[in-house]
Amino acid sequence: MVFGVILAGGVGSRMGNVEKPKQFLKIGGKPILIHTVEKFLMHDSFQELIVLTPTEWIEHTKNLLKKYLGEAGSTVKVLKGGSTRNETIMNSIAYIEEKYGLDDDTLIVTHDSVRPFLTYRIIEENIKYGLQYGACDTVIPATDTIVHSEDGKVITSVPDRSKMYQGQTPQTFGAKKLKELYQSLTEEEKEILTDASKIFVIKGEQVYLVEGEVYNTKITYPYDLRVAESLLNDQKNGK
Repeated sequence: MVFGVILAGGVGSRMGNVEKPKQFLKIGGKPILIHTVEKFLMHDSFQELIVLTPTEWIEHTKNLLKKYLGEAGSTVKVLKGGSTRNETIMNSIAYIEEKYGLDDDTLIVTHDSVRPFLTYRIIEENIKYGLQYGACDTVIPATDTIVHSEDGKVITSVPDRSKMYQGQTPQTFGAKKLKELYQSLTEEEKEILTDASKIFVIKGEQVYLVEGEVYNTKITYPYDLRVAESLLNDQKNGK
């Protein structure tokens, strides 16, 4: 069984003084979240789609799904997110385990709600390599030189750019394995997590790379909203 897990638990603090989390802001006349969910609904491999959002936005999310997606929106499960990204993912796994059970072939395709430009191909390859390898992460080669600094003041090292990649999402995992690895982490290990792939890396497990796209961008800052509007206009005009 394959599940789509859309992470909409953020509050969008870097977006500035806005009245709602960034996933609910509109581009192209629709909330960003809706654009993202639509991409997952185009794929027929999912047993169920799950959206995780702050408690106070659950009803709002359900209403948006019904308003913009109709009957298809009513099939999407909306759950409470956790206090961290990985706790949010664990909430989705707990729901899946309770409703369907977990086995070695249960796969979750996790994705940022504010990356609305993912493609069918990216989802397809995440499912393919997730089933084959047990864990995969969507990335693009780094185009800028990466500078490493231990103290934030002076350069410690400059890694070989040809070996550097920028992480995107989806990130796809065997749900049972991810749960087991997460529960085996110490509190100190949990504190250094940035995403779920790092759980596998910390525990010495391999994570396969899936080729992303430059335009599979994350909407984080006000400037990103303008870029997203431009990308949507280009898509509408066939550019």
